[in-house]
Amino acid sequence: MPTQIDRRQLLAGTATLIAAPLSAAAQTQTADLVLVNGKVTTMDPAKPDASALAVKDGQFIVVGSDAEIRPMIGPFTQVIDARGQRVIPGLNDSHTHAIRGAVNYNLEVRWDGVDSLEEALHLLRMQAERTPDGQFIRVAGGFSEFQFKEKRLPTVAELDAVAPNHPVLIHHLYKLTLLNTKAVEWYGYNEPGHPEYPGGIIEKDVDGTATGRLLAAPSGLVMYRTLAAAPKLSIRDQINSSQQYFDTLNGLGITSVSDAGGGGMEFPDADPYRVIGWMHDEGLQSVRIGYHSFPQHKGQELSDYQKWTASTRAGTGDNLLKFVGAGENLAWASYDYEIFADARPEIDADAEDYQRQIMTVLGEGGWPFRQHITYDETGDRLLPVYEDVAKGAGLTPGWFIDHVETFSQRNLERIAALGGGIALQNRIQFQAEDFVANYGVEKLKTTPNFRAILDLGVPVGGGTDATRVTSFNPWFSIQWMTTGLSRGGMPMYDDANLLSREEALRVWTTGSAWFTGDAGRKGAITPGQLADFAVLDRDYFTVTDAEIAKLKSELTVMGGEVVFGSGPFAHQDLRHIPPISPDWSPVILQQTQPLTVF
Repeated sequence: MPTQIDRRQLLAGTATLIAAPLSAAAQTQTADLVLVNGKVTTMDPAKPDASALAVKDGQFIVVGSDAEIRPMIGPFTQVIDARGQRVIPGLNDSHTHAIRGAVNYNLEVRWDGVDSLEEALHLLRMQAERTPDGQFIRVAGGFSEFQFKEKRLPTVAELDAVAPNHPVLIHHLYKLTLLNTKAVEWYGYNEPGHPEYPGGIIEKDVDGTATGRLLAAPSGLVMYRTLAAAPKLSIRDQINSSQQYFDTLNGLGITSVSDAGGGGMEFPDADPYRVIGWMHDEGLQSVRIGYHSFPQHKGQELSDYQKWTASTRAGTGDNLLKFVGAGENLAWASYDYEIFADARPEIDADAEDYQRQIMTVLGEGGWPFRQHITYDETGDRLLPVYEDVAKGAGLTPGWFIDHVETFSQRNLERIAALGGGIALQNRIQFQAEDFVANYGVEKLKTTPNFRAILDLGVPVGGGTDATRVTSFNPWFSIQWMTTGLSRGGMPMYDDANLLSREEALRVWTTGSAWFTGDAGRKGAITPGQLADFAVLDRDYFTVTDAEIAKLKSELTVMGGEVVFGSGPFAHQDLRHIPPISPDWSPVILQQTQPLTVF
């Protein structure tokens, strides 16, 4: 769409014009922080490369050569020698579930980078030796069976063998949860009158005994209600868990996320919201968060949004913690579940009418929104509702659609014509082999259609959909965009549907900033923008395709403050991250396991 492209170019040009006087004035100042001797990728079209930068009051003030920056070093300036390493803007995940993921992180065994089922089971066995009675051992997503050399999931018998005395829960995407015998007993799924969940199956054998398999059919409600009912950490340990999680994200170069709410997250008073609010007030945040509201109960969404729009103004907050708007769930009737191994689900027959009422309330309340839509056929039904509401109550600027894996050119163009954005996540990377078995290789080649989306000139953000679906590791997503490799190593796309490394990095930085209303304020290393950046352990632009997924940050800065330092930069991080609690947390164990990649 020409108007979209022109608007984006105008914004970039305006930012450059605003930056010029800031840079000239800044050269007479003493900087708070200076970085020199770097290979700085700025994402600023006017100055794409630099070797040095200076920060004052949380913003970049000068970006240029070492000679330009050195005069700004004063007695209290923090000086960082980048040692010739690659420096990039802080990464920004435009679709994740970080607030919920953070409070549970210390409870979870992670299989994100494990390459064999043998190793995965070994991690469970070791954790069973350290876990106290009454506590679960759980893996809450972030892996694909295709990443294992065995190309399969564990059996319930194998889970019983490695942890005979503890309940074990393995959550896999939103298609399957495995429970060992102790977990089945703990939940009472063999007892009369146990809970049943619409759209889900507690699988039982011919004798009526639970097999330990929970299946989406197509709703994942049975799986996330089961996971939510497992023992939780205390509030103090949830705070500690969140600190550890955000520190882990910082160690991957992440400085911002857009949080999509999620199941078990009663807005606005659920414990995870209280935890992040407390951390914000206490100055403990090391990742910027823009978050959305997510209705929990089918049939109650309209009344929820009527209440919320009356009491909460979209955009409330600050640079660290900001409420953005509605979604990713607008109405359960419209939710199309992405189990690519199964047949495509149909949304409810009355989805359009109910969604029209909700979207009208959002338009009248001035709330932007995000919506989970996976399939082109769902777009065929819902986009006419968007078009109707646009003519009436209106679509508040800043709205976007998440996922769009199988969207056609026609429906992508409808999003562009309405002024929306598209947030892309690597969910398909974790189940590409399932998709091929169901839909074929040719269909996969444009699932999603990266090139068509970028050519439209719409706002595009990169993300993960972590933690219960995919891994929180942003480099898995960036590798997917640039190489087309599934987590099992299968080539997914032709060269025509791959992004260059520069394009993928732009999507994950300046692109994602738009999705929390921060376009032009963060995502680029340029004067006037928030001073968020990362120094990588290896050069993103020269490593092999396989190495992209293994990249880490050795130094991460948010708002001019070092929030993570390791290796040669460890001395630059003056924060105190407390010891992990509880003392049996799987995170402690996995920090000592060299085979597990984080």
